[in-house]
Amino acid sequence: MTQRLRIVHCMRAPVGGLFRHVLDLAAEQSARGHVVGILADATATDALTDHRFGAIAPKLALGVKRLPMSRKPGIGDLLAARAVTAHVRPLGLDVLHGHGAKGGAFARLAGRQVSACRIFYTPHGGTLNVSPGSLEGRIYLGLEKYFASLTDGIVFESEYARRTFAERIGSLATPQRVVPNGLQPADFAAHMPADDAADFVFIGELRDLKGVSVLLRALQHLNTQQRVTAVIVGSGPHSGQFKSQAHELGLDPVVSFPGALAAGEAFPLGRALVVPSLKESFPYIVLEGAAAGLPLVATRVGGIPEIVAGTDTPLVSAGDATALADAMRSVLTDPLTARDRAARLKANVQSKFNVAAMAAEILDFYTAARRS
Repeated sequence: MTQRLRIVHCMRAPVGGLFRHVLDLAAEQSARGHVVGILADATATDALTDHRFGAIAPKLALGVKRLPMSRKPGIGDLLAARAVTAHVRPLGLDVLHGHGAKGGAFARLAGRQVSACRIFYTPHGGTLNVSPGSLEGRIYLGLEKYFASLTDGIVFESEYARRTFAERIGSLATPQRVVPNGLQPADFAAHMPADDAADFVFIGELRDLKGVSVLLRALQHLNTQQRVTAVIVGSGPHSGQFKSQAHELGLDPVVSFPGALAAGEAFPLGRALVVPSLKESFPYIVLEGAAAGLPLVATRVGGIPEIVAGTDTPLVSAGDATALADAMRSVLTDPLTARDRAARLKANVQSKFNVAAMAAEILDFYTAARRS
């Protein structure tokens, strides 16, 4: 290591793949001798989130700081931006790295008040998922273009994210680099389904763009022909909506909602992983499921094609419940072929995506990029 950097990662909600990415990146940077901290929202929390923060805090010299950060835009954003600035100003930072739309905005606003601090941003989907033609989309994308001028470098987890950002924001002078998410060696432990495992497990935030509604319709279709079970793991703003839909579709006997669990705890609950997302950037759950050796049924969205590239893993069109049901039926009908295909995907992911390479590439970008 040529320079010991002082780094803070700023994010809003500590949920999903963004949360995993920040934890892995911060821990690896700290292990390499850098002085690292995390800033995150204090209002979005549960037992699993608290456990994860508790586990990483002792590894970070700059600790974990949690401040109220609202999901929706409002006056609270001004208070949050001031609080972020007040926290980072005395830390003598070399790098402030914002993650997600809100975390990125707060990092850029605070970075203006911190001399000699380089500002980096990773969208993690965020504004890439808004409709560019809507009023909300135009506002968010306009803000993205403005904040880019305050940014030393933008990190994308996938070529899809970089391409979509360019299409929506336009040409930017800001340095950019694609650095895929990476996995830990422990992620490649073999998946052993429980004796009473369901046919399929879904793991993710329970909100519309994750495609849970489509999955439930596919399950209804499958259950007209045979009994097919699923466990839907996660929490989120549309949890009640999905539970009501499952009940209305008559799926109570075959679908369960155990709440939020770590991926390693959730994998034994199912014999195959289903990812019915309508939109994604570069989802960790697909990487993690592949590493665990689970047969995968997933949609052709975001960076998922980049994860399965070079393998014979098929993908289905997003939002098509019939196509999703057909792919799930194929796994059930020929489980041996599904497991063999999963083994090939696991080997491919193991050769391409690891945390050490991810952290090294991002650290190199910190040094190489400069605000124009």
